[in-house]
Amino acid sequence: MNKNLVKAIRFAVTVHQNVNETYDGAPYSLHLAMAAHYGDVFSHLLPVEKRDDILAGIWLHDTIEDCRLTYNDIQAAFGEQIAEWVYAVTNNRGRSRSERANDDYYQGIVATPYATFIKLCDRLANAQYSATMGDKRMVEVYRKELNEFLRKLADAHETDYSSMYTALRNILSQNTAE
Repeated sequence: MNKNLVKAIRFAVTVHQNVNETYDGAPYSLHLAMAAHYGDVFSHLLPVEKRDDILAGIWLHDTIEDCRLTYNDIQAAFGEQIAEWVYAVTNNRGRSRSERANDDYYQGIVATPYATFIKLCDRLANAQYSATMGDKRMVEVYRKELNEFLRKLADAHETDYSSMYTALRNILSQNTAE
């Protein structure tokens, strides 16, 4: 684990605490750790030399969106590449899920190498948490969005993410019989 990754973990946990951001009432670090867990599980899909920086991007992925930080804040602390990943997965402003995650949003993810990996880790964590906690409403939201979500991410060319797609499908299909 490189120093940048350790710094990113501490930074992300602290800035989410500083704005009282929670995850369904729990410390927001729960979500970040779950997303990072999926980053670890699927880290074999990443080039070895980029793994720790991409994991840092996973820990930081919600800092612009949730913590009143800017691209420049992330760039100054962690460098341009990590800032690009965080920026790419930051939702747009909007009144609804579809406005916040519109076609431009997904095009930005796909155009930024390894941002797709980070977004998939985020969605895996959200889906797993919702399924585990019995949040049927969010499981159904993720289930309804699944095919379109995966289609919009399918243009990522840096690696084959089919194993991550399968994991996401499995999480959401295990909860259909309720």
